[in-house]
Amino acid sequence: MSPQLGVDGEIGIVVVDTADMDNLSQVLWREREMLEALAYRLEVERLVLASGRTRWLVNATRDIEELLDDLRATEVLRATAADEAAAVLGLTPNPSLAALADAAPDPWRGILRDHRDALVAIARDIAETSEDAKGLLTAGYRSARETLLAIGGATTASYTHAGTVVADAPRHHLLDRSL
Repeated sequence: MSPQLGVDGEIGIVVVDTADMDNLSQVLWREREMLEALAYRLEVERLVLASGRTRWLVNATRDIEELLDDLRATEVLRATAADEAAAVLGLTPNPSLAALADAAPDPWRGILRDHRDALVAIARDIAETSEDAKGLLTAGYRSARETLLAIGGATTASYTHAGTVVADAPRHHLLDRSL
């Protein structure tokens, strides 16, 4: 508990229900663990894509989807725990984690700030990994499309060294039609 300046100018002690703050912290720990697991699973998916061994892509994607379902449930628990902590701290419902940390007395202020910093870092890591995987998926799609067009005897657009588009550029065929 930390001293706080009261309305009448006197220093008082803010009393916080430890159970509500502890519950919020536990839910935040669980969410952090799940986000770390999501970062790992996204990295596995990215490595599968980069290796070109798409046999395992369905499994990697299914693992991510299952974790995302669990994460959604945990987000509901976090929102409820945050609202309960907000009520104890005199805040309106649906507060940000930063607002909760600012309103909380020590040691909860530091604990909540640590959770927030860790969640921001994990979210940044997840966003970067997702962008990398998206780029690999896009490149794989383009490659598959060009291969299918080449097999079908169609022509596709290509680029010059200067970067300008050459429409209907002939492609080398990858399939021996005499077989």
